[in-house]
Amino acid sequence: MCNLKPNPEYIQELIGIVNTSPYPDHMSMSISSIDLDRAVIKLQIGRCHLQPFDIVHGGVLATLIDTATFWSVFMRVPEEAGLVNIDLKLNYLQPVESGLLTAEGRAIRSGNSISYAEASVLDENGERIAHGTSTMMTLPGKGLKLKFPKFM
Repeated sequence: MCNLKPNPEYIQELIGIVNTSPYPDHMSMSISSIDLDRAVIKLQIGRCHLQPFDIVHGGVLATLIDTATFWSVFMRVPEEAGLVNIDLKLNYLQPVESGLLTAEGRAIRSGNSISYAEASVLDENGERIAHGTSTMMTLPGKGLKLKFPKFM
């Protein structure tokens, strides 16, 4: 699979499906890009993301790390399979109150059944506000059915 190039039509269709699905819509987050071993997720902070002290709730940052790690691994998963997170670890490095958050995910190991990835959440000034890792398990038979093949 190392010599294959992701199909831009597949990526475009995938991003469209994911960005209009219920949870990302509810969280006001979207996939900005997906490639082999990489994914970028964006979230514009709104009032609904804040906890009582007017800083972003830790669960929002956990969601961004979970989502960025998941999609960074996804392109290496067989088309007929899906993924599920089985472990999420993160560190909150500094609080944030407003602005655009960017989660950058990177696959560290993509295996046949278990994959491992990391992600950082950056504020709009490029400051790292959270970092985490995720272990994911491949789920045979749970793949997305898209019109285009994953690779060219």
